Amino acid sequence: MNLVVKLMQKFKNYDNQNKLKVYQDKTELIKKRNLEAWDDGQLQAESLRLQKEARSGTPLDELLVDAYALVCEAAKRQLGLQPYDVQIMAAIALHERMLIEQHTGEGKTLSAVMPAYLNALTGEGVHVLTFNEYLSKRDAEWMGPIYRFLGLTVNSVQTGMSLFEKREAYTADITYVTAKEAGFDYLRDSIALSEADTVHRPFHYVIVDEADSLLLDEARVPLVITGETGTSRSDGIRFAEVARQLQPVEHYDFDEFERNVYLNESGSAKAEALLGCGNLYESHNSHLLTSLNCALHVEALLKEDVDYIVRNGEIELIEEYTGRVAENRYLPDGLQAALAAKEGLQPIAGGKILGTITLQHFISLYPQICGMTATAHASAMEFEAIYVLQVVQIPPNRPNIRIDHPHRIYTHKEAKLKALMQEISSVHATGRPILIGTSSVEESDMLAEAIAFAGVPCHVLNAKNDAKEAEIIAKAGEVGAVTVSTNMAGRGVDIRLGGGNPTQAEVVAKLGGLYVIGTHVNESMRIDDQLRGRSGRQGDPGDSVFFVSLEDELLLRLGINKVIRAHKQDEALEEPMLRSKIVHIQRVIMGQNFDIHQELNRYSDMVEDQRRILYKERLEILKGEQSMSPSEQRVRLFYIDEFWAEHLAYVSYLREGIHLESLASRNPIDEFHTQITQAYEQISAKINSASANMLVRLGGSNDPAEWGKFGLKSPTSTRTYIINDQFSQNMRSSWTAVTVFSYWLRTITRPIFKLSKY
Repeated sequence: MNLVVKLMQKFKNYDNQNKLKVYQDKTELIKKRNLEAWDDGQLQAESLRLQKEARSGTPLDELLVDAYALVCEAAKRQLGLQPYDVQIMAAIALHERMLIEQHTGEGKTLSAVMPAYLNALTGEGVHVLTFNEYLSKRDAEWMGPIYRFLGLTVNSVQTGMSLFEKREAYTADITYVTAKEAGFDYLRDSIALSEADTVHRPFHYVIVDEADSLLLDEARVPLVITGETGTSRSDGIRFAEVARQLQPVEHYDFDEFERNVYLNESGSAKAEALLGCGNLYESHNSHLLTSLNCALHVEALLKEDVDYIVRNGEIELIEEYTGRVAENRYLPDGLQAALAAKEGLQPIAGGKILGTITLQHFISLYPQICGMTATAHASAMEFEAIYVLQVVQIPPNRPNIRIDHPHRIYTHKEAKLKALMQEISSVHATGRPILIGTSSVEESDMLAEAIAFAGVPCHVLNAKNDAKEAEIIAKAGEVGAVTVSTNMAGRGVDIRLGGGNPTQAEVVAKLGGLYVIGTHVNESMRIDDQLRGRSGRQGDPGDSVFFVSLEDELLLRLGINKVIRAHKQDEALEEPMLRSKIVHIQRVIMGQNFDIHQELNRYSDMVEDQRRILYKERLEILKGEQSMSPSEQRVRLFYIDEFWAEHLAYVSYLREGIHLESLASRNPIDEFHTQITQAYEQISAKINSASANMLVRLGGSNDPAEWGKFGLKSPTSTRTYIINDQFSQNMRSSWTAVTVFSYWLRTITRPIFKLSKY
């Protein structure tokens, strides 16, 4: 197997080099189109010529050299930026719909301008999807002078804009917008009852920034739009109290990787006694079992200051891969209510779901997709399997001289902490800046306290003080700076040596540059690489090292302590086999996560296919492409939305309990597909019947006031949010053997042997 992997890697490297050679040759052609002698008017006339060529049908590939040469000259005149060869190579790859891996500090923002300009020449619009709103606003303003000089319009979308402002922003030739806001706007469009209330135009070409996060880590995240808020259930406290009285091992167990928790025989009996409900596994108690499972899940698996924080009386989830507060994000209804009950807070009611789409499905609506990130190679297989995107590794402008040291592995946490503190103190004494990446808010706070107690001043960056992120990061490269952070410091930040002060930067460079320390390894090697990538920017010196103990949560979960039996010692373990074992563990987990995503896709893909069929009909009606009177349009659109929302509610209900099909030796996914297909096939008849009845009641009136009297209007208020599917993925998988055995024991065996219920 290792030989096969090596051969595949060798082939990929060969293929990458071939692509780079083609891009380099084309870059030379672009550079030869020297436009320095042209005045501004000539450059602008050339841009107008290219627009006319593109809109008359000339293939963009034939215009690339001229267009890129034009952008390079405009960037130099407008911003004083001369694109590097590697930036131009990256820009060529983006136009060819590749996913580029371009190191931190290599100028992805400028690289994106060239393909954005070229593809916007057709007049069909280009979207640059960013990671957060700060970046979308910054990049649109920063690169705007280039586009405008060349006769194109540019804008950015921000939350809270009016309908008119958003419509105007999306009408621009190039629009910078977060993936989530673009997705929410798409959902709002999907329930609009008139074309004037929509903001998007047909999708064309998209550049996805921080592509590994948006296309993989966040890909499964469902975006949701709901109508008026309904009443929330208030019985969560009851189940939270029951869950607190259950003990691990005695009453419940975890799966092999501690991603799921389930009642054992004793736990079922205890819960039944506390709830006074009889057999939990009988069909009439299914709602109790679901609520109890949710309560047990949040009690046993979700931890404050690790998975969420409580701030201003509200629960704020922490995004696993970035360490940031996941704004406007909630767990699926049952889990969110259970978590609120655990913390003694009032749950937020979700309301009636009117529409939902995952980021993966939303981005796949674009006919042409490309992306860029600093870490893609480790997940190249996933990008190709899900999006048919090939990864191209772009070489750095200056050689990367950062030294990535082997992991320092210790037998236990105390030894790791002791060594970590010694390393921080000794490096800090030299004046060299240090960035320390931790696993959670809790760990960052505890480590910062220990560092301060040792007499070393430090800054802390985590979800609790995220408002100070820019200020803290700006100082992280200064002489003597010590910054303790969660994964927040691992993405979307640029730490400059000396804090941007050239004199101080020279001092820091002589000291060895930024020293990055990881206090743990992440499930994904990409996240480790992102932390490393904060150091060694644009050929700067730097070092990175990870401190690991065999008692770290990830290694315990994967049972490495059972494989590697070592006596406790304060010194680091030197066995090279250990380091390769950790890398192997990370690869295994990445493979498992990929399998989970693929499994979940099998549930959601068919629902998405159904949505697209119905939405196509809806769009044709909205644009007046079937021939209907205004009243017929309004009625038909209203009932399409009404019965689609009803269908989504049924889908949600079905998914909550579909795993029970495995108890009857049926495949849950096959059963799910069968049942939602049957339900979907009934929608058309329901729409036709309800529409016909309403049109009779309306008497053919085209008066909007009359429509309003019969309730044919948009919801008076809507709410958008994100469902954090991270913790519920495994709850929807098939039951474990132990759970099935528990069910069998209670439902079948007990009546036969006349055993008591408790």
